[in-house]
Amino acid sequence: MIVNEKIAIEHGLKKTEYKKICELLKRIPNITELGLFSAMWNEHCSYKSSKIHLKNLPTSGKKVIQGPGENAGVVDIGDKEAVVFKIESHNHPSFIEPYQGAATGVGGIMRDVFTMGARPIANLNSIHFGSTQHKKTKNLVRGVVRGIGGYGNCIGVPTIAGQTCFDESYNGNILVNAMTLGLVKKNKIFYSKATGIDKPVIYVGSKTGRDGIHGASMASAVFDDQIEEKKPTVQVGDPFTEKLLLEACLELMSDNSIISIQDMGAAGLTSSSIEMASKGNLGIELNLNKVPCRESNMNPYEIMLSESQERMLIVLENGKEGKAKKIFDKWNLDFAIIGKTTSSKKIEIYFDGNKVVDVPIEFLSDKAPEYDRKWKKTKLPIKNKYNKDIYKNLKILNVLKKILSNPNVCSKEWIWRQYDHTVMGDTIQKPGGNAGVVRVHGSNKAIAASVDSSANYCFAHPLTGGKQVVCESWRNMISVGATPIAITNCLNFGNPEKEENMGEFVECTQGIGEACKYLNYPVVSGNVSFYNETKDKGIKPTPSIGGVGLIQDYKKMVSMELKKLDNIVLLIGKTEGHIDQSIFAKEILNKKKGPPPEINLFNEKNNGETILKLINEGYVKSAHDVSLGGLLVAIVKMCIFGNKGIYINKPKNLINYFQYFFGEDQARYLIEIEKKDLTKVKSILEKNSVYFNEFGIIQEKNIVLKDKLSVTIDELIEANKKWLPNYMSN
Repeated sequence: MIVNEKIAIEHGLKKTEYKKICELLKRIPNITELGLFSAMWNEHCSYKSSKIHLKNLPTSGKKVIQGPGENAGVVDIGDKEAVVFKIESHNHPSFIEPYQGAATGVGGIMRDVFTMGARPIANLNSIHFGSTQHKKTKNLVRGVVRGIGGYGNCIGVPTIAGQTCFDESYNGNILVNAMTLGLVKKNKIFYSKATGIDKPVIYVGSKTGRDGIHGASMASAVFDDQIEEKKPTVQVGDPFTEKLLLEACLELMSDNSIISIQDMGAAGLTSSSIEMASKGNLGIELNLNKVPCRESNMNPYEIMLSESQERMLIVLENGKEGKAKKIFDKWNLDFAIIGKTTSSKKIEIYFDGNKVVDVPIEFLSDKAPEYDRKWKKTKLPIKNKYNKDIYKNLKILNVLKKILSNPNVCSKEWIWRQYDHTVMGDTIQKPGGNAGVVRVHGSNKAIAASVDSSANYCFAHPLTGGKQVVCESWRNMISVGATPIAITNCLNFGNPEKEENMGEFVECTQGIGEACKYLNYPVVSGNVSFYNETKDKGIKPTPSIGGVGLIQDYKKMVSMELKKLDNIVLLIGKTEGHIDQSIFAKEILNKKKGPPPEINLFNEKNNGETILKLINEGYVKSAHDVSLGGLLVAIVKMCIFGNKGIYINKPKNLINYFQYFFGEDQARYLIEIEKKDLTKVKSILEKNSVYFNEFGIIQEKNIVLKDKLSVTIDELIEANKKWLPNYMSN
């Protein structure tokens, strides 16, 4: 095929980019070479529109072993052990083919983790769907949830936490973000940097097929009316093969055979081979006739760009090939020596005796475009004025029930019941709480993890929203008694070529960076997903934050259910009654505009660290942060989980009951303590300048606020737990 500008544009390249390729090569590329450039230069692989801003994120810390730039981030948890973790998007494939898109998203992120020598110990996810009224939403929910469960359950890794949201901005472009945590010995971490000349390059795993060709390029494109035609670019997963691949790789990793190892993820054999060579400043030579293929007559272009799943590329030490082959034969997986490392600093590919690719590695990696795109700053919206008359026909109970049954607040048990969350036997806090928690097998330590996002806040004011979502993650770690260590982020945005969208990205990233730096909560891995847009309509800015924390003694872990009658519940943090951008403002008052709640990073850090001190000293019996839905929703969830009621004290200095109970002010927690500890706890809070008040006393099943509210827990359980199963069954 003769390559020209038109074909380059069909591959997702710009005219200027095609011109640059021809100038670098001093010739026109052939079709296979063009395929390599299109894969390596798209947003998904090159980060060409985002890298200039990502450089500003804090990525180092005392516990950080490996930050961004590897398959996953790595943090030290003591005792010569480390946790490896990352979150990634599989948005476009999941919209086109929800089951396989979600399943292969889970499979891909697990490979990123075990590629580094870690055994996966937990999965999480953040999934965002369109309006509940949209015709495609139910089918997409059903397919994605089955795909996540189908893959994770089969491979035997628990799904311990997640997040599900609905918003009309996702009608044409859902989000499926998958996260995995793995455990590894610090001296057995494996990296993707190739070293040494004439070292064998090994292909292992499944055979290569035609599924997933152009998957990475498709992930960097806007959808149009021909979306259904893109189904062949969605990969097909096989969790049983991945389980075999996991065990075979970990077995091979037990000695010193492996120099470097890389998952064949986005862009398949192309990205894995080029990234390994680039990091090692080497060349690589491949013979594609040796690549195991499951379909006949596959050409070099198809072999290099296939995104068939469950495949790895390994650079081995010389003389270790025989031992390695025995291991992969035992696990009934393909093993093929398909090339070698070279000193040429080129990727040279042969097929049928002919050299079909001859390109310097740096042209595909270091010379990829880097854009400083124009962007627009978002002004902080003006606060709404709420006249007292707006509340006069509202009843607290009616408002509470409506918010509890809101799609974004209601119980997601229908979803997480489809995931195996206890396999491996170390899950000690299941989905539905503040964070999932897994014990480090055979020890007293435990790892906490959660995924959070706040698209409405980020859409209203990206800088504030970016800070808030990091703080939300921080509070979720604190609420289970974990010391926050680090985050991974999946930054989901619209078309970066539009100044408004690029501005949302820039300011959200800035907010994330400011909060992470202040809280000493560094970013160690992540993913950028641009072009989440269909027919010129983009999603709301949706950065998903995956937080990880450490509990030194799992017996000190805290959960959110109320524990004991007559215990006192304290409200930590000040309530100003901020209702702009709250569920209450949007769903009850129909007020869509206004600023998100302010973020005070000093209060976030001070309040969180003080509560962690109280937890470690044994004073806190249950805890929950106050977030979406506000104060009354938070305490009701604690009551529902614990099957207890509460007598709520009348608030002092009350502005308005609705603003007080449904406002979404930040840096707040509800904690349960015993009466005998009240004086001591107050003393610690006052010493640390933490604002608090006595919120209420735990009682039998009624929730009571004198003259304003009296309702049984069973009535509220009905409102909270029934919406989603009813929606999915109708």
